[in-house]
Amino acid sequence: MVTPTSPVSLPGAERTAMGVVLDLIEGIRRVPTGGTATVELRQAHPAAALDLIAAWCAASGNEIVVAEELSVTVRHGRTPDPLAQLDPSQRPGSRVWVYTNFDCNLACDYCCVRSSPKAERRAIGADRLQQIAREAADAGVSELILTGGEPFLLNDLDDLVNSCTDQLPTTLLTNGMLFRGARLERLRRMDRSRLTLQVSVDSATPAIHDSHRGTGSWAKAVTGIRIAHDEGFRVKVAATLPADQIHELDPFHDFLDTLGISREDQVIRALAHRGVSDSGIELTVDSLIPEVTITADGVYWHPVAADHDDQFVTRDIFPLADAIAEITRRFVEHRRAADRAAEWFPCA
Repeated sequence: MVTPTSPVSLPGAERTAMGVVLDLIEGIRRVPTGGTATVELRQAHPAAALDLIAAWCAASGNEIVVAEELSVTVRHGRTPDPLAQLDPSQRPGSRVWVYTNFDCNLACDYCCVRSSPKAERRAIGADRLQQIAREAADAGVSELILTGGEPFLLNDLDDLVNSCTDQLPTTLLTNGMLFRGARLERLRRMDRSRLTLQVSVDSATPAIHDSHRGTGSWAKAVTGIRIAHDEGFRVKVAATLPADQIHELDPFHDFLDTLGISREDQVIRALAHRGVSDSGIELTVDSLIPEVTITADGVYWHPVAADHDDQFVTRDIFPLADAIAEITRRFVEHRRAADRAAEWFPCA
């Protein structure tokens, strides 16, 4: 025999909070997955209502998006993890860029960080680079990428590079024009098994490359590629192509094939409207997957903007793991904000 039980009498705070949750359930039922519903807390006890909403969300697989003093907005379903949507090689901190210096033997008319022979050196320095390499290895970074400026202007570049390759596989970006004399000897002292050279060449013939980088620079860069290969280094080639020169892509690939550059080592990037460039695609924090970038001035969101305040993250390079975590946190926050801003608005 089942004995009927008496109705449970809830305290006022719990009763009104329950009503808010029931309103929320009805609102969530009416929106598609990914949509949001907002409930007002004016007639409830806000703290009790928020606690009950949080418990219901945890149990039902929904998510509080915004909790304000008198209202709560809940997402139908959980926000996708932005990090889970990335290839592991794209996750913030999978590789770390370091600007060794900013002065350069060239003054390219689309340099994203305004390097030139007149630019201040702003060298990262041996001690900081050694610490970056050690902490990067400890933080699970898979690769270091050294760039400039032109790194081969540094008289201690072999020591700098070797402090990195001692810890992690390293890629060194260069215009390839300075492989002679003492600089060639520095190159020869670098670890061929752990170092890749990436040389900048923009076209299959001199005209386009030289128009942006200076007369004679194409021939010297191509010679540099051949020297690096002869010295036993793996060589990548990276080209910067404005949209109106995209027809150069096929002949460019064919040309690099003749230099012995594998297709996977042929990097094509679009011209960015950064630095001294007066055209190109607009790259912002919201539009870029971050690549942790370190200069003598601090940590930046991406190497394409390592001389721009809008992508500056922090002056604190160390602990490096904290800088990586901060960039990761900001990336997740930006992506989730973008998801929240994208509303489903049916017209049929």
